[in-house]
Amino acid sequence: MTRSNARELAVHLIYSRAFTGEEPLSTLEARLDKEYYAALSDENEIYAERPSRKQLAYIDTVVVGTANRAQELDDAIAKHSIGWDLKRISKLTHAILQLALFECQYVEDVPAGVAVNEAVSLAKKYDGEDAGTFVNGILRAFLREQEAQKQAPAQEETVQEQETMQQ
Repeated sequence: MTRSNARELAVHLIYSRAFTGEEPLSTLEARLDKEYYAALSDENEIYAERPSRKQLAYIDTVVVGTANRAQELDDAIAKHSIGWDLKRISKLTHAILQLALFECQYVEDVPAGVAVNEAVSLAKKYDGEDAGTFVNGILRAFLREQEAQKQAPAQEETVQEQETMQQ
């Protein structure tokens, strides 16, 4: 299974939690059960192949991580979805955004650009072209803000160094 397929599977699991309210570990256990998983292969091609141990570790990390940091992720979505109430965003697009934001902040082996591109592709696949544009806008705004926050301390240090040199 590719990382892209594992990411799509993770979106399915995060999305299902929006309806079931299950704890993330219960969701993982139930949905990744060998018999249940095999039965899903008729519904969607990503279930044709079981995730490797590495992909299972990734799926576990992001499903549990998005659940544990849901409020933080939702705050970021709300902040950057200007004029949109979270309740107006489809549950699937919401799941995609949570996953991408989590990856950008907490999954070291996923470059932010990859997380954004994959999120946009998933949004287009499941929710249409407009959802892809919406997801791209929110994630790019988030990344711009993160970059500005990283540069601010560096700029402050430079000013302090210049002031020290002038004294």
